[in-house]
Amino acid sequence: MSEEIDIMDHLIEEIQRGKYDPDDKLPSENELADLFRVPRMTARKAYVRLQELGYVYSKQGKGSFVQDRHLRIPLILSGHVSFSQKMIEQGYDYQSKNIFCEPIDYNNKIYQSLGAEEQDRVFKVGRLRIIEGQAIALHISYVAESMFSEIERTGRGITSMFEFYKSQGFTEFRSTQTLLSVIYPSKYERELLACSSLIPLLVLESECLDSASGRTLEYSRILYRADYFTYVI
Repeated sequence: MSEEIDIMDHLIEEIQRGKYDPDDKLPSENELADLFRVPRMTARKAYVRLQELGYVYSKQGKGSFVQDRHLRIPLILSGHVSFSQKMIEQGYDYQSKNIFCEPIDYNNKIYQSLGAEEQDRVFKVGRLRIIEGQAIALHISYVAESMFSEIERTGRGITSMFEFYKSQGFTEFRSTQTLLSVIYPSKYERELLACSSLIPLLVLESECLDSASGRTLEYSRILYRADYFTYVI
């Protein structure tokens, strides 16, 4: 295992210092095996791990190549402009796809955040964020039916929560303190975001409030593929 890591460290260092440009061909498995005096299988495993981490890609019968990692989306973590608007303003080929709207089981943290009673229904509305054809984030908004009575009927048509709130008469927003954490994706999340188990996800949890009244509109949980973003906090 240590030999495999040595190969990975060597290749990552050479990629990061610019020896190889995006789409350049990397040394063959045999060349790496000879260089590090290890079995070819060890070199192959190193390439598999680098591919899972997003550093390389392979072509059948041609070898391994440097993945272009220059698509780094600047993400401004503010609560007064929608994610959709930020991406469109930055000129990305952007799509927001609604993937679910369904009631959740009682969750004390979320219900308390929304000011909902235990007998109330809270719905989660999920949108998949897609840039240049790649799913890069999953946005989940939790909203109380007592606040938005038609959410069950209209929720599957929502692609931007901010636009939905504006249609309900709310026009100015602010967010509470944001909690950041890092997780590794579940099987469901890996399938949605087309990533390996080694790509970490940055998780942001916060509340969105109506600026005028101070009422909580939603509790949100957003999962970003960490390999596609830079963060402006």
